[in-house]
Amino acid sequence: MKHYTSIQDIPDIYAWIDEAKKIKENPLKNKKLGKHKTLGLLFFNSSLRTRLSTQKAALNLGMHTIVMNVSEDAWGIEFEDGSIMNGTTAEHIKEAAAVVSQYCDIIAVRAFPTLKDKEKDEREQVLNAFMKHASVPIVNMESATSHPLQGLTDAITIAENSTKKRPKVVLTWAPHVKALPHAVANSFVEAMQKMDVDFVITNPEEYNLNPNITKDTPIIHDQKEAFKNADFVYAKNWSSYDSYGQIIKKDADWMVTKANIGNAKFMHCLPVRRNVVVEDAVLDSENSLVIEQANNRTFAAQLVLKKILEDL
Repeated sequence: MKHYTSIQDIPDIYAWIDEAKKIKENPLKNKKLGKHKTLGLLFFNSSLRTRLSTQKAALNLGMHTIVMNVSEDAWGIEFEDGSIMNGTTAEHIKEAAAVVSQYCDIIAVRAFPTLKDKEKDEREQVLNAFMKHASVPIVNMESATSHPLQGLTDAITIAENSTKKRPKVVLTWAPHVKALPHAVANSFVEAMQKMDVDFVITNPEEYNLNPNITKDTPIIHDQKEAFKNADFVYAKNWSSYDSYGQIIKKDADWMVTKANIGNAKFMHCLPVRRNVVVEDAVLDSENSLVIEQANNRTFAAQLVLKKILEDL
């Protein structure tokens, strides 16, 4: 396994889920696998769970970690080929990626979209530049269009908590105070498409996701109808895809409540704005899986790192 940048890098999601469960039972079993290996964690954007869980996963495997807030601590990096660097950028990705590759055996990168230029965001400029110019494996810790560590985590969490052979899983758009990326929703969709679940997406008509990702997954514009008989409800906000990056309307009535979710298990990647995305009564209930989800972030990341280390 050279890189982990997409849910599509998982050949058999159930085999990966089973392996993640075994890691969870004994996190230090492969403590020697990463001995004398270094993981570089490069953050162009803020993080809590991704940063801590990926670092802990590396430590569980015996790796050293180097963490850098690139946007604050590094020289401004230029990503355009052939650019005349007489502006704010001082170092080109060609040199930056090559140099970091000398210090690290695996590089993990987190870089959000602009939400202004759809074509540029979908080119995954930052992630693909590291893959092109680095000489070591790359792990995606959330990019412009995907968050495959979160998607794998969500698949593990659903598998652990399902009491049915084929549960009904609903991804619902939820209101938010600002425009958010599509990455988490995209990777969740791709993960569910790999699983044997009854999966539907519900969102206002103005908030359909990229059709190249949703494909033939049913999209229901009536949240109440979509929630019927749901076993899992995953709430996430995303900005408009068609009117790229915009907030068309806030639709406060799409907030997940105790009344509309019923007995379904509640999921969210966190951080979550209480009483905007979801009400307290849901988050604080025994049906909330958000803390368990966050815990599984470590084991998803550890599984990915383990597979890469085994091929080094």
